[in-house]
Amino acid sequence: MIFDLELIKHVYTHYQDTVNHIRQVIGRPLTLTEKILYAHLAQGEQLKDYKRGVDYVNFAPDRVAMQDATAQMALLQLMNSGRDRVAVPSTVHCDHLIQAYKNAYDDLIIAESNNQEVYQFLRDVSNKYGIGFWKPNAGIIHQVVLENYAFPGGMMIGTDSHTPNAGGLSMIAIGVGGADAVDVMAGMAFELKMPRLIGVKLSGKLSGWASAKDVILKLAGILTVKGGTNSIIEYFGEGTKSLSATGKATICNMGAEVGATTSIFPYDQKSADYLAITGRQDIVDLATKLVDCFNPDLAVLNEPNKYYDQVIEINLSELEPYVNGPFTPDLAYSISQLASAVQQHNYPNNMEVGLIGSCTNSSYEDMSRAASVIDNATKLGLSVKAKLIINPGSEQVKYTALRDGLLDTFEQAGAVVMANACGPCIGQWRRDEVSDEHYNSIVTSFNRNFAKRNDGNANTNAFVCSPEIVAALSIAGTLTFNPLTDTLTNSKGEKVKLPEPVGDELPTNGFAVDDAGYIEPIADGSQVVVNIAQSSERLQALSPFLPWDGKDIVAQPLLIKALGKCTTDHISMAGKWLKYRGHLDNISNNMLIGAVNAFNEQTNFVLDAQTNTYLAVPELARKFKAEGLGSIVVAEENYGEGSSREHAAMEPRFLNVKAIVVKSFARIHETNLKKQGMLALTFVNKEDYDKVQEDDKISILGLTDFTPGKNLTMVLNHRDGNVEAFPVAHTYNEAQISWFKAGSALNKLSAEFKNS
Repeated sequence: MIFDLELIKHVYTHYQDTVNHIRQVIGRPLTLTEKILYAHLAQGEQLKDYKRGVDYVNFAPDRVAMQDATAQMALLQLMNSGRDRVAVPSTVHCDHLIQAYKNAYDDLIIAESNNQEVYQFLRDVSNKYGIGFWKPNAGIIHQVVLENYAFPGGMMIGTDSHTPNAGGLSMIAIGVGGADAVDVMAGMAFELKMPRLIGVKLSGKLSGWASAKDVILKLAGILTVKGGTNSIIEYFGEGTKSLSATGKATICNMGAEVGATTSIFPYDQKSADYLAITGRQDIVDLATKLVDCFNPDLAVLNEPNKYYDQVIEINLSELEPYVNGPFTPDLAYSISQLASAVQQHNYPNNMEVGLIGSCTNSSYEDMSRAASVIDNATKLGLSVKAKLIINPGSEQVKYTALRDGLLDTFEQAGAVVMANACGPCIGQWRRDEVSDEHYNSIVTSFNRNFAKRNDGNANTNAFVCSPEIVAALSIAGTLTFNPLTDTLTNSKGEKVKLPEPVGDELPTNGFAVDDAGYIEPIADGSQVVVNIAQSSERLQALSPFLPWDGKDIVAQPLLIKALGKCTTDHISMAGKWLKYRGHLDNISNNMLIGAVNAFNEQTNFVLDAQTNTYLAVPELARKFKAEGLGSIVVAEENYGEGSSREHAAMEPRFLNVKAIVVKSFARIHETNLKKQGMLALTFVNKEDYDKVQEDDKISILGLTDFTPGKNLTMVLNHRDGNVEAFPVAHTYNEAQISWFKAGSALNKLSAEFKNS
């Protein structure tokens, strides 16, 4: 079954003429990114050379994808939008709510029982609004999208930060919050600041233990977690042609970890091979005729520094495997540097668990290469010393890997195969054998490794690498093992060396699956009734946020001044809190409980200056709200890094936080705050962060003249009577200011529908 074939034919009908026209109007050669973005300008949007990193532009994506954790809030908002049917093809994927504990079979039974109410809600809303539904265990959203929906030259948005995975098939795929998804599903444009372009030139060819994952791990070390903010990473060069489509997807997927808007590769034979083997030969036939449209112009390739804002070169032939971490994905060590880093920083050398899977590395190729490492070890008389957990990326990958003996190889070595779901990557892991205080190391093929992310234990040192390296380190049981140079002692006492991994990019006998897990929405959903029980702890109908009162923010207390990294995991934890993703009141009880208080360096322990006592962050925010007060949050760099979860913006809004003032924002989170009617402000002088005191009363002045490009003023009223004032900046345009005044973007959208 080919999804959206008529849509794709429509998109392709005038693509070549459109690109030619864009090139003529812009007046210069075009990058691949520019071809796709300009080809998707929203109706009525002027075609001109928009200024990168400055101009806001409206686009018309081809489709929307949502995972079950973020879909709940997105669909609750859709129900308030005034629409009765989605305007573009959309899907829901049930991949986040399955906890890894025993095995795939038992865990799925538990998940379907525990989440029945949520799954039924998602299916009912999908039927009512014409949304495709992928059942629990069908697979991880991004693997399923790559197998079924991604197409060269297309544009999509998804309510998950790793939506850029589809860039492996030359698609502009952008992670967003639920409010952005609602806009597009409701037939509105998708607004985006025109991204800067980072060109990554790949030369050479991978060999030995190096993998596609190592490209992005190395790049993360170069760019850091904020180096790609408001940028699209476009890969080019001869080296791209040697990478498999799923390998390219891995690289694009983890581009989210450097803050990139998305990442993309050119269309080539590897793309065509993957499309064909996943049953989409018709798309190959269409796309191959437009191959020039899905590659940068020749002049761009010849003079990349002239057309990209930044150019980075990576020679694949010289690339070593990388292991990044712990606690941040940009702390990059080549495998030859890792042992000394472990010793220097006193990381726990005993590697306790290896985890292979996640949306980043769960393809057939990933399973095949990792299985070859395990198989070679078994033949050499080696056992796997660490616990090993496998999460296949989709039912199609699992079914095919089972047929081809790959899963048997893992299980015979003692590995546990879990459900086709995110599992431990997002904290859905019941790890009973480890206490919260246990200092330990794990190695994963995931994308993120923030503190507490995988198992809720702040003392778990999580390192990110390729599936092959996960397998090798699991066999050795230590972080300091280098499979390129070191030997291991087998059951006979012999010193043996692991052979280099091998594997098939694509299954020799093709993919196979019995039931992929897709449910088509009913033709007419107008009679579907969506029930939300008043007593539900999982789901709660949304009430509109109140509009702006027309006044400045005056003398509001500080809620928390966050120290250091403050990701969406710190603002709104996942793990056990995932069950409340459809209930704004309940999930607000986790607001900022992971953020470190700058005044005492503790988490979830903030001063109530009225009583001079310390409370949990949500408790204090609720106290202020009950007293008719708002509050202010202050933080440092790249605030909101990580997941696209808009709960991290909706919870402060719900608990009456008036403004978030930081040194810098991550892209998705800043947009999410704006969408929910929040004030997202930055210090003009970053040193002003240091002036904020624990018991300050804070004012934000200038809102009555809130205009694009004009700073506001932040006033600190200190307890000793001193007053300090300084400018704070914002990036709001006229439309975004109207969201603030209306109370949220959804309020404005709903009002427009009512008046249309």
